[in-house]
Amino acid sequence: MSRSRVFPLAAAFAALAALVAAGAFSGLDQWSIDHLMPGAHARESGSRFLEGLVPLLHAHWDGALGIATNIVALPASLLLSVALVAWRSRPLAVALLAAVAVEIVCKELLVRPALHDGALHIRAFDSSFPSGHALRAVLVAAALRPVLRGWAVAWAAAVIVLLELAGWHTPTDLAGGVLLALLALLGAGALRGRRLRA
Repeated sequence: MSRSRVFPLAAAFAALAALVAAGAFSGLDQWSIDHLMPGAHARESGSRFLEGLVPLLHAHWDGALGIATNIVALPASLLLSVALVAWRSRPLAVALLAAVAVEIVCKELLVRPALHDGALHIRAFDSSFPSGHALRAVLVAAALRPVLRGWAVAWAAAVIVLLELAGWHTPTDLAGGVLLALLALLGAGALRGRRLRA
């Protein structure tokens, strides 16, 4: 694994996490809620862990945007993404699981300043950094790219855009998920290199 690529990505992810927790990007995220999330639902969600394991558990099916996001993002759900990635690449599956562990730790430890929908505090965004769906979409696209070519990249981009529009994640959550995915891709490359040298 090339340190010249890992350290800048890791530093960018850590810096973004610290800045999100400090509220440096609260203005951007709040603007996004106010102007770029027509499908947002300001509501309390159930168990985040259970929702991660059971695709579409508390999904909203109201409106075309909600339906599209649920369907398009489904391959980026936890269990399905692990299966898809493991089918194509064991090293990438290991890297995906490590990245999901980092995601879970971040969501447990990092709390951002409150974001609001009007006067309502959106508690679901308090600990939503980084976006696991964005992370997994990038890794699923990387795993399937040899088979689906440009369609895999277009799908991942569509997932990221829909996550924003449907109000699942803020821009900083999505950026954190993509940075973490890029780190996982570098880790998978290093694992592949070790297997080839062994």
